[in-house]
Amino acid sequence: MQSRHWGGKTMSEQIIGRRIKALREKRNLTQDELADLFEFNDRQTVSAIETGARRVTADELVLAAEKLGEPIDYFTDPFRLVGEGCFSWRQTSVNTKQLDAYEQHAGSWIAAFRTLRSQVGHEIPLLRHTLTLDRYSSYEDAMQAGERFVSQFGLGKAPALQLAEVMENELDILVLMVDATDGVSGAACHLADLDAVLIARHEVSGRRHFDLAHELFHILTWEAMPPKHIEEVEEKPRNRVEQLANNFAAAVLMPSEVLDQFGDWSDLTEEKLIAHLNLVADELHVTSSALKWRLTALGKIKKTIANSLPEAKLHNNGRSSATEKVPPPLFSPSFLEVIGNAIEEGKVSVRRLARLLDMSVDDLSNLFTEHGLKSPIFL
Repeated sequence: MQSRHWGGKTMSEQIIGRRIKALREKRNLTQDELADLFEFNDRQTVSAIETGARRVTADELVLAAEKLGEPIDYFTDPFRLVGEGCFSWRQTSVNTKQLDAYEQHAGSWIAAFRTLRSQVGHEIPLLRHTLTLDRYSSYEDAMQAGERFVSQFGLGKAPALQLAEVMENELDILVLMVDATDGVSGAACHLADLDAVLIARHEVSGRRHFDLAHELFHILTWEAMPPKHIEEVEEKPRNRVEQLANNFAAAVLMPSEVLDQFGDWSDLTEEKLIAHLNLVADELHVTSSALKWRLTALGKIKKTIANSLPEAKLHNNGRSSATEKVPPPLFSPSFLEVIGNAIEEGKVSVRRLARLLDMSVDDLSNLFTEHGLKSPIFL
């Protein structure tokens, strides 16, 4: 893995300029046309504002709101993502308007975390991790990168159980368990100063873990091969970048060294093979189907045999229904720690956070307890 410099202006210098630029582009205006609207002498002034090189005066901000038809807080509210934040959604047949609305909502959680962590003294890392892969890399390259990732970060015999913690604590990637809109299983969000992954917490654990590893690939390769805004979930995707992501994810969750410990798969009868797949999938906290295709990619199961296995006997890892009764709690410990510190230091009101997170003050207080944290809210 390599690292890249974060560079650029601070958020406070750029936030208004980014939003003016986003609104200008939304209105299909050129920089010259916006300069005329603001009665600037030339478009260079607009360019300087949009890049954060020139600050916007209070009078100019009021004028922007009037001329562009948006409230002042559209330009100034730090708990929004406007003109920044590239999302890639892993979903199935979600209505575009519905997804756009959810993206705006989810963006506010990410923006709030970014703003508050800075206010409570968390330093932004100078370096970010990347994978040395591009769209011309082979599937074997992606699998090898996954294996190396497991080794480098010591993910152990069941990497799925450690992955989210490593992403947050070692890679500074915010991981949020969310109540996603129907059809959405996960998403990656890339910002200049923060990366985040959202996972639908009501999915079965094996799918959650695979989505998490899949979105990790997108975060670590965003500059080299940015993913599509909307990605249709398919068992065998046609998009090469998604195929690379799947191969990386499978190797992270099911390293060959770990699979070697479960013996020879080639001489098992169909019945014993299905039973072994379901048993090992449970131990690794993955789906039996994902394990089947990982073993096929490694040559441990013949493709003809993999295709012949009845999917119904692998569904829910061989059970009649999913066994997980209670999903993981909303958001994540690191997210709660930041907003808890912000509450204690008076950086934000409890009620504003509760509204932002779509919960009552009581529920927000209980959420700290669910994550094993002391609640900063006194009811």
